[in-house]
Formats: sequence, C-alpha cells, structure tokens
Amino acid sequence: MEPSDVRYKKSGKIKNKDYERELDRLQEELVKLQRWIEEEGLKVCVVFEGRDAAGKGGVIKRIMRRLNPRVVRVEALGTPTEREKGQWYFQRYVERLPTEGEMVLFDRSWYNRAGVERVMGFCTDEQYERFMRQCPEFERMLVNSGMILIKYWFSISDEEQERRFRKRNQDKKKRWKLSPMDLEARARWVEYSKAKDDMFEHTDTEEAPWYVVHADVKKHARLNCITHLLNQIDYEDVTLDPVELPPREERGDYERPPIDSQKWIPAVYGSNPVDTG
Repeated sequence: MEPSDVRYKKSGKIKNKDYERELDRLQEELVKLQRWIEEEGLKVCVVFEGRDAAGKGGVIKRIMRRLNPRVVRVEALGTPTEREKGQWYFQRYVERLPTEGEMVLFDRSWYNRAGVERVMGFCTDEQYERFMRQCPEFERMLVNSGMILIKYWFSISDEEQERRFRKRNQDKKKRWKLSPMDLEARARWVEYSKAKDDMFEHTDTEEAPWYVVHADVKKHARLNCITHLLNQIDYEDVTLDPVELPPREERGDYERPPIDSQKWIPAVYGSNPVDTG
C-alpha cells in the first residue's frame, strides 16, 4: 500500500466503499472461474485452516455469495461417528472431494488431526505420527490424479484473537461461536503454535504448499485471499450470453382461485398483493 493511496484510511484499513467495490469485482471473477471449472471439468479443492476467529468462515461466505452451490460447495465436517472413527483417517474426507466440474471449500479439513486432535489429546501419538507420514502422500496422490489442491492458513495475532473473542462474547448474535473448544484453544495458544509449526514442517510440500493469509484485518484478508485464489487457476471468461426471454403465456379464460383462499403470512412489513403467481 502506498502512503498516498486514497483507498485507505489513516489507520491503514481500506475504506468501506472501496472494499465493497473490490469485493464485487472479485465476486464477478469468481463467477467466471466457476463457469470455467464447469466447462473444463476441473476438480478444485481448497482447504481453509487457521486459528479460531481468524476469519476463515468470513472468507468462505464471501466466496460463496454469488456462486452456484451445485458447482461450488462447502464441507465443514463435524465430530466423526463411531463408524468413521474405525475408518482409515482420510476416508470420510475422500468421499467429499470434488468430482469433475466442481470446487469444494473445506472449512477445516483432515488437518484437524495435526491441530485440535493433537493439542487436545483426541488422538494417540501413533495416530498423529501416522498422519504426518501419510498426509504428504495423500495430497500427492490428489494432485497426481489431476486435482487442483490449494491450502490456506489464516494467521492472526494473539492480541487480535483476544479482541475478537471479547467482541463475540458481548454480541448475542455471535456468542454461539464461542465454543468450549475455542476457549480451551485460547488457553493453549503456545501449544497450537507448536502444532502448526510441526504441521508446516511436514506438509508444506512442493506439490501442495501452504499459503499464509495475514488475517488481522478481516477485509484485507478477504480481498487478498480471493485474489490469490483466482490467480491459482488460469481461467478464461466463458460467461453465458444473455438469453432471449420467451413471451409470457396469455391467461385466456383461465380463472385463478380467490386470493383470500390462500394462507398468507402476516404482512408485518409492507402489504399482501392483490394478485398472486
């Protein structure tokens, strides 16, 4: 950022109107990318990992805002079932990977084993060490099969995470985001840092590198991450041309049922129509 850049406030944060304009432009490009993925039959897998409250969900939400969920979908797996606990660790993730013409965004992923499971003691040392050996090979197989695998780590400072946690705690609409696991993770900041460093050492490979997103400023992180994602795929604009809308069918002698024969919800805002479709 140049000091004279008029898009930024004195604080260094982008102005709201410029943020919205850039986000709208990037979302239009994402629609082009979506169409290209469909046309070319690409398989795109994007992994989002990072600290709690680092803004992963916010970026995913902005990516998905204008896209077709039948082409681009989000996977956010919960706690494994008893059956899944008996499977090969990567098995339940494999069935959610993209097929041709799809992009899948993993809101957390198989890296749970290297992070929360490791720190919280939800896996054994043997399971953890096996994951660290198998993960690079697993990802290498995905890439060799023709899949585009992109991995993002959202990095947030200790102070900024504390600020966001406190803000969530004061907001009734967001308080649900503060799970007991989040609070425990907050208390184990150093342990999580070590787990992340070890994870990078083993899984930051040439075939599937980690890309780190500086996430202390949410709006900057969103714009930077989406821009980087778009730059990872050499796509072309194959947007569909506008279609010619057919003329509406004439009603003729067809009589609609009385409008008051339907159960309308109360018009708390505005008023109910005099005709209905």
